[in-house]
Amino acid sequence: MNGSSGTEAKEKKTRRAYPALWFVGILFGLQVLIILIFREGSYVQVHDNLDLFVPHFRMMRLNNGFHAKNALMPMLHGVNRDLLGSEFQLYPLLFNLLPTSMAYFAGYLLKILVGFGSFILLSREMLGKRFRRYRAIIIPVAAAYGMLPVFPAYGIAFTSVPLIIWLLLRLYRAKTPKEQLFLYIGIFCYPLLSYFSYHGFFILAYMVAAILIIWPVKTKFPFRILIATCILALGYMAWEYRLFGAMLFDDTVTIRSSMVHAQASAPEALGYAVSEFFMASFHSQDDHTYFILPIVLIGLVLINAGHIRNRKAKRILTEPVNLLLGWIIFNCLIFGFYQNAAFRGLVETIVPKLTGFEFARTAYFNTFLWYAELLLVLMRLFDLGKKPLKKLACAAACIAALIVMFVPQVYNDFYSTCYNYAYQFIKKKESSGLNYREFYSEALFGQIKNDLNYQGEWAAAYGLHPGVLIYNGISTVDGYLGMYPQSYKETWREVISPALENSPSLREYFDNWGARVCLYSGSDENTYAPLRELKLEDPRLCADTSKLRELECRYIFSRIEFSNAYAEGLTLVGCFSGYDSPYTIYVYSL
Repeated sequence: MNGSSGTEAKEKKTRRAYPALWFVGILFGLQVLIILIFREGSYVQVHDNLDLFVPHFRMMRLNNGFHAKNALMPMLHGVNRDLLGSEFQLYPLLFNLLPTSMAYFAGYLLKILVGFGSFILLSREMLGKRFRRYRAIIIPVAAAYGMLPVFPAYGIAFTSVPLIIWLLLRLYRAKTPKEQLFLYIGIFCYPLLSYFSYHGFFILAYMVAAILIIWPVKTKFPFRILIATCILALGYMAWEYRLFGAMLFDDTVTIRSSMVHAQASAPEALGYAVSEFFMASFHSQDDHTYFILPIVLIGLVLINAGHIRNRKAKRILTEPVNLLLGWIIFNCLIFGFYQNAAFRGLVETIVPKLTGFEFARTAYFNTFLWYAELLLVLMRLFDLGKKPLKKLACAAACIAALIVMFVPQVYNDFYSTCYNYAYQFIKKKESSGLNYREFYSEALFGQIKNDLNYQGEWAAAYGLHPGVLIYNGISTVDGYLGMYPQSYKETWREVISPALENSPSLREYFDNWGARVCLYSGSDENTYAPLRELKLEDPRLCADTSKLRELECRYIFSRIEFSNAYAEGLTLVGCFSGYDSPYTIYVYSL
């Protein structure tokens, strides 16, 4: 009888997971369906996405640059290939193997699968036999985590964080040398999914911290974790050899040295930390603010009150919910105090090679930690045993997934696509934004290149992102890159100095940062906004055209007809439109 009842209990737990599986299957299916229906008609975030990495990958594909050594790529008047990232990582590999648009959407879906799978793996490892009990909660929370609309180029790096924790935990618990060997190999290969500057540096730091914590507690030195730390460091150096070569063996002064960071006082830095706790920063928006945060804080109070009520207050110090929240707060404090010059200067003085390194990226780990916190709190609610509370826990997990999918966020391509097509259907007119196909307008630029008999001459963009030209195989003296020689920034500043004289905000933007090497407006207007209709009040080209000629710039591709073209010695070669493109492109010759 006991065996029979045990089997029935297992079947009941399995049946409990069915609705969650169907729910998640529907959500994932909708994501795939929208991509299959609209494909290049999808509305994809432009900022720090279509204007940045996608053109870089396309440029390398067109110029056989993925594996090139000692090569210059046709952007920024010839930029070192090594500054464009490693070819030995999963996301760039997709762009090397697949057509560019297909690679982008494949990366979008892979990010979801990696996040979902790694969260499930870690949950199973942490919970052991108890995993089946909580599957109805774990599955939708894992789906929510996988679907988070984080920075696309490093989306897989974001959602794979539970995977490295799983590998390390399995290694710590491994029973045989053979199992350890396979896990060491997995750890060495993990950087294929990750990225050193965003996550790797901090993962290694956390591993060192783990060694220092485990050693006194267990009274036995954790040699496996030490070996794993060394192997993971070697893995990052191997798979991202270009980055480490540029950081350690190239003495070229880059714009990272001249970037001006916030000069916050200690109270202001604390304010940044508090803000990050409540509202995640741009690249790592995790939808935790309005739903997960209240649940976690209420659960935190009730759980700790329960420990006190049961006269077990010491458990507060080892309570997992408290420990995870402490980790979140620590990451937020580092994020905040990175804005403090004294703190930042101390780190850069100790390790000069890390000057300009973004230590504020510790906050990127909170993307995972908030969903781990949510799971822990919902498990406690589930454990109360009452059926309504179990249903409430399952419902909360599903709501978290729905929020991630249907609440607008910067990189939520699914929501943006659905919204824009719904807008067009209801309003009977086009939305102001551009979809993937319209933004790049390959057919139009293909025709322009044919009419110009284009042979790789240097060019610049005005009224659109330089990435549009780069994507279409046009060599540019402008572009967007977070690390390039400081000398070229100074050269380009001479080009745009007429514009910056009367554009204080753009002058500060370029001088203090400088990653966007563009032709700017002389009236503080945004000249590259990806809008269907770009209307600028100032139609002048404010640039030193003699300096452009020194850079061998032959053409300017502009969405604006310049009012001072004759005065600047520009010749209008042609005006191009059509091919279902929203652009009208005026091509000027210098």
